[in-house]
Amino acid sequence: MWDPTTYLRYGDERSRPFHDLVARVPADRPRAVVDLGCGPGTLTASLAARWPAAAIRGLDSSPEMIDRAAALAAPVEFSVGDVRDWRPAPDVDVVVCNAVLQWVPEHRELLARWARELPAGAWLAFQVPGNFDAPSHRALREVARRDRWAATLAPLLRETPVDDAVGYAASLAAAGCAVDAWETVYVHLLPADPAADHPVLAWMEGTALRPVRAALNAAGWADFRAELGVRLAEAYPVRQGQVYFPFRRIFTVARTVARAEEKL
Repeated sequence: MWDPTTYLRYGDERSRPFHDLVARVPADRPRAVVDLGCGPGTLTASLAARWPAAAIRGLDSSPEMIDRAAALAAPVEFSVGDVRDWRPAPDVDVVVCNAVLQWVPEHRELLARWARELPAGAWLAFQVPGNFDAPSHRALREVARRDRWAATLAPLLRETPVDDAVGYAASLAAAGCAVDAWETVYVHLLPADPAADHPVLAWMEGTALRPVRAALNAAGWADFRAELGVRLAEAYPVRQGQVYFPFRRIFTVARTVARAEEKL
């Protein structure tokens, strides 16, 4: 279960890659824009300001997220659904997929299918976290491999669930798209409160720790969380009242075949 409040704990930091991604989509007057994995909908609503003449649609598998999104005063059609089952309607000219595909093992095949099924000249823009070799995720996997938790948690945590920018560029170019792909490392400055949890632990609770929390009972989760917190505090020390948290992200903007010869 997704918790919108926990996810939005670092809303400003999480929203920046979305805006950086959408800024590289030069669509002029798209008929429809779809945000796959729209979460609580706040970023989806910004698409209506970017493309006011377009029909804006948001899809997410979490009913809790869609309930939060539907409460927004935004001209967006929100619905519950799985990105694996989504197929583009003939009027979809822009697809945005922000920090979602890392959860979908078969997303490479999905991307190739979307590239084939989108209208000619449509835009497919997505970003995924590329920090799975960061100290935070190494610590997560190390704790999960402990004898107490290994049988339950090891199958849930993949070491390399995403490609790098070259990999995505090559696969979408092979599908006939013009591609713009790049990587960025954001250094998030997370305020540290001595009376609160380590900020990287709090960050991870909104995303990477979700499957762990769902798989453990209350006592197991408390113990796991405490051990991981110790390791994160060692890997990300507090300096000047804050933690410096580097976060690598991988971006791709692809255009389908009709005008693939044009420069992005």
